[in-house]
Amino acid sequence: MSSPSSLKAVLAALIGNSLIAVTKFFAAFYTGSSAMFSEAVHSCVDSGNQLLLLYGIKRSQKPADKSHPFGYGKELYFWRFVVAVMIFGLGSGISFYEGFHKLSNPEPITNAFVNYIVLGFAVIFESWTCWVAATEFKKSKGSFGWLQAIHRSKDPALFTVLFEDTAALLGLLVALVALALSEIYALPILDAVASIIISFILAITAIFLAFECKGLLTGESASDEVLEGINNIIGESLGIYHVNEVLTLHLGPNDVLLNISLDFADNLSSSEVEESISNLESKIKTMFPDIRRVFIEAQSWGAHRIESTRQKNN
Repeated sequence: MSSPSSLKAVLAALIGNSLIAVTKFFAAFYTGSSAMFSEAVHSCVDSGNQLLLLYGIKRSQKPADKSHPFGYGKELYFWRFVVAVMIFGLGSGISFYEGFHKLSNPEPITNAFVNYIVLGFAVIFESWTCWVAATEFKKSKGSFGWLQAIHRSKDPALFTVLFEDTAALLGLLVALVALALSEIYALPILDAVASIIISFILAITAIFLAFECKGLLTGESASDEVLEGINNIIGESLGIYHVNEVLTLHLGPNDVLLNISLDFADNLSSSEVEESISNLESKIKTMFPDIRRVFIEAQSWGAHRIESTRQKNN
């Protein structure tokens, strides 16, 4: 399931984008600005995205059942991918079409001051939602850089909002500059150019989010720090002859599946092997609470190598 920080950031973004979308559509129809219309579509798509993320968070919290024995954690990753598709298809596509359409027939913007007022308020709202998302993300990023922390993060709801809001602020700045220049130099075509630039900003954002989501959907392992900690716990345990394999898989932001194949010493009895496995599982779950399921297999090193070779050849 997603963290409370993610939920807070998504709700803040939903409130902010919904209010902004209404005012932008009003300004776009009142002034005839192509850039403002693109920004209105952008905010509308973002609002829809936040609803999808909330739905994904809700779905990911469903308990495991017969058809989904490992739970529904990956629902969040799926809906985050849908968000990326919506940003690219709706946000970027409509903005590009609007700008391209206006290039052939640019029209002067009327009552430009309305756009400036709306864009000014939009900058304030977007700055607030971006600040909320950045503050919540900063709590979990640790000492890593922002881009590195985003790449390492397993909670897509939080950094999706962060990137959406950053893209929104860039789009607002482009719209403000284009509107000012088109009015100063009497070049209404700049309004259409701004719409196309906004479409590229959205497309780049969508591609980045889709790329980050791909790894989570196809199955990412736990971090190197977690793997190192698991191996240290195994190394401190008695009666283990060889570690054949340690595999991890993120089923959700805070839900990790762990599979371990171990070759136990031949002089251990079956009860001693069972006790060793129980102790390992207890220590691992205590140190790493996100590891919800642990499967430990007792297998000789030789048999494991033969099986691994067979699988590679197939």
